[in-house]
Amino acid sequence: MKTIVVALDFSDASGPVLEFAAKMAGVFGATLHLVHVVEPEPTYSAYGFTPEEFPAIHVFQKEARSRAESALNEKRKTLSGDLKVETHLLEGNPKNALLEFGTEVEADVMVLGSHGHGVVASMLLGSVTEGLVRKAEIPVLVIPAPHRK
Repeated sequence: MKTIVVALDFSDASGPVLEFAAKMAGVFGATLHLVHVVEPEPTYSAYGFTPEEFPAIHVFQKEARSRAESALNEKRKTLSGDLKVETHLLEGNPKNALLEFGTEVEADVMVLGSHGHGVVASMLLGSVTEGLVRKAEIPVLVIPAPHRK
């Protein structure tokens, strides 16, 4: 095992995901690829508007990317100096972007968290984790979110 992709959404589930992936990387001497996906900037062309008519959306998107880059770097700093770590900020549909990235880096495994939402929430919101488990051509390791008391 040489390449581990770690999908981070910066939720409560991210801590255990990163911790487990770091342990695996240490055992195998693998490179960790810390990945976060930012949703693409919305367009309003279907409604007859252009993004220039909504300048705040550009500011929001730039801020989202900046915060995500900072958060990835902070996560990287929490890891042992012995580990080989790369950070990647992707843009697009999270499931599709992660599938494509895993293929691109020839990942041996993808590690991500599960939020533990119920069936109804998963149906309404969709589940990136579920989609990756179903569509990935590489093993996907799902780390459960910590239970709240």
